[in-house]
Amino acid sequence: MKIVDPKKPGSAIEATGKFQEEAGNDPLLLKNQLCFPLYAASRKIIRLYTPLLEPLGLTYTQYIVLLALWERDGISVKALGERLFLDSGTLTPLLKKMEAQGLLKRKRDTKDERNVRIFLTDAGRALKERAAEIPGQMASCVPLSKDDAEALHRILYRLL
Repeated sequence: MKIVDPKKPGSAIEATGKFQEEAGNDPLLLKNQLCFPLYAASRKIIRLYTPLLEPLGLTYTQYIVLLALWERDGISVKALGERLFLDSGTLTPLLKKMEAQGLLKRKRDTKDERNVRIFLTDAGRALKERAAEIPGQMASCVPLSKDDAEALHRILYRLL
């Protein structure tokens, strides 16, 4: 079975193993849907992050914004949305809230005032040190070997 992104002609991912065998039965069975375990796993991972992020006063979405800004401070709102797969309707209120928390500043681009750039404050930069242990803590919560986790990571990015 091939999974094709309708927005990207020519893109396909081969389904293999148990999924492929079961998919031949009834394509509308929940257990035969590729989307369902992706959705459920995403929700489970985000729930696992919650108790790790609460002491920092962050939601998961705020955390991924900070991850992107720790990599590239001063990124435009548009580029940040593309990087995180978030639309402006989700990103703008999130950034306003984070600005009110003192984690970042939104500033008009001096070269093109139509663009807004996002800059970390000292408080936003300081959270990086406090968040440093979160990836390791998460790795211990996920029941995958290092090789399986790396393979899953590669496969998921192929879907994106």
